[in-house]
Amino acid sequence: MASGARARQREQTRRTLLREGRRLFATRGYGTVGLAEIVYAARVTKGALYHHFDSKAGLFRAVLEQVQQEVAQKVAATAEAHDDPWEQLTAGCRAFLTASTDPDVQQIMLIDGPAVLGWSEWRAMDESASAHHLAEALTSLTEAGAIAAQPVEPLTHLLSGAMNEAALWLATSTNPDDLADTWAALSRMLEALRRK
Repeated sequence: MASGARARQREQTRRTLLREGRRLFATRGYGTVGLAEIVYAARVTKGALYHHFDSKAGLFRAVLEQVQQEVAQKVAATAEAHDDPWEQLTAGCRAFLTASTDPDVQQIMLIDGPAVLGWSEWRAMDESASAHHLAEALTSLTEAGAIAAQPVEPLTHLLSGAMNEAALWLATSTNPDDLADTWAALSRMLEALRRK
C-alpha cells in the first residue's frame, strides 16, 4: 500500500473513532462507555485506537475539542450575520446559550467535559475555542464607545464565566422556559454595559 493510501486509511480510522466515540459519549456519557465498545462500533482494533489516542480520555479530549469548535463556529457565524457590533455580541451570546441546550453538546461539553478533564483543562480548551471571539467583540465595542472604556480581559472572563455557568445550569435543567429566562437575564446584564 502506498504511503498516501496508508495516510488516507489512518485519517479515515481516526475520523471513524471520533464519530463513534462522539456518538457513544453523547448518548450514554463518558463513564458508561468502554474502550471495547468504541472499537467494536468503529470496527477497529484497540491497537488502532491507541495509535491515534493515548487513552479513552485522549479520545474524549479530541471529541470535546471537536464539539467546542463546532459551537464556536456556530456562534461566530451567527454573530457575523449582523453588521452592527452590538447585535453581533448579543446574537453570538444568544447562539452560545442556544447551542448549549443541544443534548449532545450538553453531555460532552458541559457535563462530562469538566468531570473527565478537570476544570482547569476544560476551561483552557473553552478559552481557546471561543473566548477570543468574545474578546474581539468586546474590544470593538469598547473602541467604538458602545461600552465604557475599560480593560477587556477581565470583562471577557466575567461574561464568559456567566455564560458558561448559565450553560452548565441549563444542562441540568428540565424546565423548557429556563433558556428564555436565562437569555432575558443575560440580555439585561449586557444592556447594563451599553453606553446610552
